[in-house]
Amino acid sequence: MEKIFDFLRSDVFLLILLAFIIILFILYISSLSNLKRIRNNYSNFIKKLGNGNNLDEMLHEYIKKVDSVEAKNQEIVSYCKAMDNNIKICSQKMGLVRYNAFKDTGSDLSFALAILDDYNNGIVLNGIYARDSSNIYAKPVENGESKYVLSNEEKEAINRAINNIKQ
Repeated sequence: MEKIFDFLRSDVFLLILLAFIIILFILYISSLSNLKRIRNNYSNFIKKLGNGNNLDEMLHEYIKKVDSVEAKNQEIVSYCKAMDNNIKICSQKMGLVRYNAFKDTGSDLSFALAILDDYNNGIVLNGIYARDSSNIYAKPVENGESKYVLSNEEKEAINRAINNIKQ
Protein backbone atom coordinates (compact mmCIF):
# COMPACT_ATOMS: atom_id res chain seq x y z
CA MET A 1 0.00 0.00 0.00
CA GLU A 2 2.89 2.27 0.82
CA LYS A 3 4.39 1.66 -2.62
CA ILE A 4 1.21 2.96 -4.22
CA PHE A 5 1.33 6.13 -2.15
CA ASP A 6 4.99 6.63 -3.03
CA PHE A 7 4.16 6.22 -6.72
CA LEU A 8 1.30 8.73 -6.47
CA ARG A 9 3.71 11.25 -4.86
CA SER A 10 6.39 10.73 -7.50
CA ASP A 11 7.23 12.99 -10.43
CA VAL A 12 6.55 10.15 -12.88
CA PHE A 13 2.93 10.04 -11.80
CA LEU A 14 2.64 13.80 -12.28
CA LEU A 15 4.11 13.51 -15.76
CA ILE A 16 1.69 10.70 -16.67
CA LEU A 17 -1.18 12.75 -15.29
CA LEU A 18 -0.03 15.82 -17.25
CA ALA A 19 0.23 13.76 -20.46
CA PHE A 20 -3.26 12.37 -19.85
CA ILE A 21 -4.64 15.90 -19.36
CA ILE A 22 -2.95 17.10 -22.55
CA ILE A 23 -4.41 14.15 -24.48
CA LEU A 24 -7.87 14.93 -23.10
CA PHE A 25 -7.45 18.60 -24.03
CA ILE A 26 -6.44 17.64 -27.59
CA LEU A 27 -9.46 15.31 -27.82
CA TYR A 28 -11.71 18.13 -26.57
CA ILE A 29 -10.37 20.54 -29.21
CA SER A 30 -10.81 17.85 -31.86
CA SER A 31 -14.41 17.25 -30.75
CA LEU A 32 -15.15 20.98 -30.93
CA SER A 33 -13.69 21.08 -34.42
CA ASN A 34 -15.79 18.09 -35.51
CA LEU A 35 -18.91 19.62 -33.97
CA LYS A 36 -18.31 22.88 -35.84
CA ARG A 37 -17.81 20.97 -39.09
CA ILE A 38 -21.02 18.95 -38.51
CA ARG A 39 -22.98 22.16 -37.77
CA ASN A 40 -21.68 23.76 -40.97
CA ASN A 41 -22.61 20.64 -42.96
CA TYR A 42 -26.08 20.64 -41.38
CA SER A 43 -26.55 24.33 -42.13
CA ASN A 44 -25.47 23.84 -45.76
CA PHE A 45 -27.73 20.79 -46.08
CA ILE A 46 -30.72 22.70 -44.70
CA LYS A 47 -30.04 25.60 -47.09
CA LYS A 48 -29.84 23.22 -50.05
CA LEU A 49 -33.16 21.61 -49.06
CA GLY A 50 -34.76 25.04 -48.76
CA ASN A 51 -33.52 26.17 -52.21
CA GLY A 52 -31.25 28.81 -50.73
CA ASN A 53 -33.51 29.61 -47.78
CA ASN A 54 -32.85 28.28 -44.31
CA LEU A 55 -35.24 25.36 -43.97
CA ASP A 56 -34.90 25.33 -40.19
CA GLU A 57 -36.15 28.93 -39.94
CA MET A 58 -38.95 28.15 -42.38
CA LEU A 59 -40.03 25.19 -40.24
CA HIS A 60 -40.08 27.36 -37.12
CA GLU A 61 -42.24 29.93 -38.95
CA TYR A 62 -44.64 27.22 -40.09
CA ILE A 63 -44.88 25.85 -36.56
CA LYS A 64 -45.78 29.34 -35.30
CA LYS A 65 -48.43 29.63 -38.01
CA VAL A 66 -49.87 26.22 -37.15
CA ASP A 67 -50.04 27.20 -33.47
CA SER A 68 -51.81 30.41 -34.46
CA VAL A 69 -54.29 28.51 -36.62
CA GLU A 70 -54.94 26.06 -33.78
CA ALA A 71 -55.66 28.94 -31.40
CA LYS A 72 -58.03 30.55 -33.90
CA ASN A 73 -59.67 27.18 -34.48
CA GLN A 74 -60.30 26.87 -30.73
CA GLU A 75 -61.91 30.33 -30.78
CA ILE A 76 -64.14 29.26 -33.69
CA VAL A 77 -65.15 26.05 -31.92
CA SER A 78 -66.09 27.89 -28.72
CA TYR A 79 -67.99 30.51 -30.77
CA CYS A 80 -69.90 27.74 -32.57
CA LYS A 81 -70.78 26.09 -29.26
CA ALA A 82 -72.11 29.42 -27.97
CA MET A 83 -74.10 29.83 -31.19
CA ASP A 84 -75.55 26.32 -30.78
CA ASN A 85 -76.69 27.19 -27.27
CA ASN A 86 -78.21 30.47 -28.47
CA ILE A 87 -80.02 28.81 -31.36
CA LYS A 88 -81.79 26.45 -28.98
CA ILE A 89 -83.67 29.36 -27.43
CA CYS A 90 -84.55 30.97 -30.78
CA SER A 91 -87.91 30.46 -32.41
CA GLN A 92 -87.43 27.54 -34.73
CA LYS A 93 -90.56 25.41 -34.63
CA MET A 94 -93.86 26.57 -36.07
CA GLY A 95 -97.20 24.91 -36.38
CA LEU A 96 -100.19 26.43 -38.17
CA VAL A 97 -103.80 25.31 -38.13
CA ARG A 98 -106.40 27.15 -40.22
CA TYR A 99 -110.02 26.64 -39.30
CA ASN A 100 -113.49 28.07 -39.61
CA ALA A 101 -114.41 29.57 -36.24
CA PHE A 102 -118.05 30.35 -37.09
CA LYS A 103 -120.45 28.58 -39.38
CA ASP A 104 -121.71 31.79 -40.94
CA THR A 105 -118.26 32.77 -42.33
CA GLY A 106 -116.83 31.17 -45.44
CA SER A 107 -113.36 29.65 -45.75
CA ASP A 108 -110.89 28.86 -43.03
CA LEU A 109 -109.96 32.45 -42.13
CA SER A 110 -109.28 31.80 -38.44
CA PHE A 111 -105.94 30.33 -37.40
CA ALA A 112 -103.87 28.99 -34.52
CA LEU A 113 -100.10 29.54 -34.82
CA ALA A 114 -97.58 28.02 -32.40
CA ILE A 115 -94.04 29.45 -32.39
CA LEU A 116 -91.63 27.43 -30.21
CA ASP A 117 -87.90 27.11 -29.47
CA ASP A 118 -85.90 23.88 -29.16
CA TYR A 119 -87.20 23.36 -25.62
CA ASN A 120 -90.84 23.74 -26.79
CA ASN A 121 -91.18 27.13 -25.11
CA GLY A 122 -92.81 30.05 -26.90
CA ILE A 123 -96.30 31.27 -27.72
CA VAL A 124 -99.45 30.18 -29.45
CA LEU A 125 -101.45 32.82 -31.30
CA ASN A 126 -105.11 32.31 -32.05
CA GLY A 127 -106.67 34.61 -34.63
CA ILE A 128 -110.45 34.39 -34.70
CA TYR A 129 -112.12 35.93 -37.75
CA ALA A 130 -115.81 36.86 -37.72
CA ARG A 131 -117.79 38.86 -40.30
CA ASP A 132 -117.76 42.04 -38.22
CA SER A 133 -114.55 41.63 -36.16
CA SER A 134 -111.25 39.90 -35.90
CA ASN A 135 -109.40 39.12 -32.63
CA ILE A 136 -106.00 37.68 -31.88
CA TYR A 137 -105.19 35.99 -28.59
CA ALA A 138 -101.70 35.03 -27.39
CA LYS A 139 -100.91 32.38 -24.79
CA PRO A 140 -97.47 31.45 -23.42
CA VAL A 141 -96.24 27.90 -23.91
CA GLU A 142 -93.72 26.18 -21.64
CA ASN A 143 -92.46 22.66 -22.40
CA GLY A 144 -95.27 22.22 -24.92
CA GLU A 145 -97.99 23.11 -22.40
CA SER A 146 -99.78 26.31 -21.39
CA LYS A 147 -101.18 27.26 -18.02
CA TYR A 148 -104.18 28.69 -19.90
CA VAL A 149 -106.96 26.58 -21.36
CA LEU A 150 -106.14 25.73 -24.95
CA SER A 151 -108.60 25.17 -27.78
CA ASN A 152 -108.33 22.04 -29.91
CA GLU A 153 -106.84 24.10 -32.74
CA GLU A 154 -104.20 25.61 -30.43
CA LYS A 155 -103.29 22.14 -29.13
CA GLU A 156 -103.00 20.89 -32.70
CA ALA A 157 -100.79 23.87 -33.68
CA ILE A 158 -98.49 23.14 -30.72
CA ASN A 159 -98.41 19.46 -31.65
CA ARG A 160 -97.55 20.32 -35.27
CA ALA A 161 -94.75 22.64 -34.11
CA ILE A 162 -93.28 20.05 -31.74
CA ASN A 163 -93.46 17.24 -34.30
CA ASN A 164 -92.52 19.47 -37.27
CA ILE A 165 -95.70 18.63 -39.16
CA LYS A 166 -96.37 20.79 -42.21
CA GLN A 167 -99.91 21.89 -43.03
